[in-house]
Amino acid sequence: MGMPLEFNTMIVTKGEEIRKEENVFELTKTGYRVYPLHIPIHVHKFKDVEASGTAIIDQLQWSNEKTVITYHLISLNTTN
Repeated sequence: MGMPLEFNTMIVTKGEEIRKEENVFELTKTGYRVYPLHIPIHVHKFKDVEASGTAIIDQLQWSNEKTVITYHLISLNTTN
């Protein structure tokens, strides 16, 4: 029996991220997912919306059919 696994090349938060420090966030996703670590990737609030910034994932944890990533923002795209 195999383990379902999803590979992601961007972070999609759906507004569910939790701020841990000034630019450090934690996001929990259902299922087992693989993200690139220690390289810049785009952060989107929703999959079909323009990127809101760029982040680097520092930590990825799998547990109880959930994936938890910890990432820090390195740039933020704003209209201000």
